Amino acid sequence: MRRINGTALLIAALATTVGALAFPVWSYADRSGTGQANVAAGTVATKWGPLTAADRDLIVRVRLAGLWELPAGQQAIERAPTQAIKEAGDHLIVGHTDLDKRVRIIAAQLGVELPNQPNEQQQGWLRELTAASGQEYRYKFANLLRAAHGKIFPAIGAVRNTTRNTLVRQLASDANQTVLDHITVLEKTGNVDFDAIANDAVAGTTASPTGPPPPVPGAVAPSAPAAVPSGTPRISSSPSPGDPGTVSTGRPDPVDSENVLR
Repeated sequence: MRRINGTALLIAALATTVGALAFPVWSYADRSGTGQANVAAGTVATKWGPLTAADRDLIVRVRLAGLWELPAGQQAIERAPTQAIKEAGDHLIVGHTDLDKRVRIIAAQLGVELPNQPNEQQQGWLRELTAASGQEYRYKFANLLRAAHGKIFPAIGAVRNTTRNTLVRQLASDANQTVLDHITVLEKTGNVDFDAIANDAVAGTTASPTGPPPPVPGAVAPSAPAAVPSGTPRISSSPSPGDPGTVSTGRPDPVDSENVLR
């Protein structure tokens, strides 16, 4: 009896050991690669392909961009301190009107809930623009919008590169071209402070991207470019009389010349 009990105990111990070894293999079989596990987290299946958390985030961010850039563009056209800023405002309105229609259709198809008003930071930027005037307004308009576009630009590229959803991929392509067009036309105003943008990117801050205060008229600014004096636009483009939704610049459209990620 004593020998039988010992044999039974040995068999039971071996069975327990084998079970302990087998259990983690079974329970972590789907974790062979942490990258795949991270991609799968928060992913839902759709008939257009998997929809990840990053995909949904881009859809929401595209919607948010239009919610504050459309009124900012309308304000720029109404104030029109320079022809270049008026042209930039027109591009904002045309670009985001079209992009907002697309993002609302795609969000409905994919079941993504969209915001109906700008977030708190964007509302603050709109208040800054409303309170500013003259040279300060030109500076804030160009730099608030240029910095915001510059920050979402790489995010669009990252989603465009990794998404497996055909609707999101097309939205990213459309958003990429719109953002590049807006970056280009904002830089044409001559008011973009590239030093402030570069310093903000290095610091990784989330502060208001207006950079330092605009230079005082007559003061020597060794690095940051001064704002364009009132009444002296850097370019002489004018809206096309035939189509209110287009702007004639006299040059190839920046989107066509920089057709990326298509």
